[in-house]
Amino acid sequence: MLGAIAGDIIGSVYEAHNLKSTRFELFDRLSRYTDDTVLTIATADALLTDGDFSAAYRRWYRRYPSRGYGGRFRRWAGNDHHGPYNSFGNGSAMRVSPIAWVFDDVETVRRVAELSAVVTHDHPEGIKGAKAVSHAVWLARTRHDKESIREVIAREYGYRLDRTVDDIRPRYRFDVSCQGSVPEAIIAFLDSTGFEDAVRKAVSIGGDSDTIACIAGSIAEAFYDGVPAHIETEAVNRLTGELRDVVHRFRLLQRDRNLSSGLTSLIRGASD
Repeated sequence: MLGAIAGDIIGSVYEAHNLKSTRFELFDRLSRYTDDTVLTIATADALLTDGDFSAAYRRWYRRYPSRGYGGRFRRWAGNDHHGPYNSFGNGSAMRVSPIAWVFDDVETVRRVAELSAVVTHDHPEGIKGAKAVSHAVWLARTRHDKESIREVIAREYGYRLDRTVDDIRPRYRFDVSCQGSVPEAIIAFLDSTGFEDAVRKAVSIGGDSDTIACIAGSIAEAFYDGVPAHIETEAVNRLTGELRDVVHRFRLLQRDRNLSSGLTSLIRGASD
């Protein structure tokens, strides 16, 4: 989860001012967590408690309502009676990574990722984006090499992953759809030589920089065995106390595998 958070914070200052370069300051005084971080933490909180993604997303949105959410999500989150709105935006993919860390089989990961997506993003592309990112994180954390990850994700989800960041960067424009940003984020990871390089390459693509870096960072964290200490410290220090608390509790869940009753119910539901 910290890889997603760090990518979001690093990319936050470049979303409105794309720079199309890997040479930039990782953190400055304006670097801040956005809706990507809040909703990633909301996903983790749901896994830690009752497994209710819808309630968690609404609850954390209301605690942090000014973090750059999309208009349709704001309307949904502000009304408990609103249902999913057929979105294929990348919001489903940016928040999904914690799911890949708590389930041991990939089919459960994919099914729970779908459950997290459909509360808002019930369009097939929105569901596919969440499943693809969670699948990629799971493959990375279970020691698959990059070519295996590329082949599996391309085959299962139909994404074109035979491109490079250098191919994408010159013509890429702002695109908040899953289909227009998730493959690019995965390619930034596949092209990388380390965690920091993955985030730098993701930001350099341009477009929705914080979300592309969030997704690339979530996969890179799993593949490169964590987030470098100096980046983790900078990112965590920008979170509030209650956000840090969820990060800490989620780490304990990963370490101890002491599954909550909500998580146990999700496992049962995902296998039905």
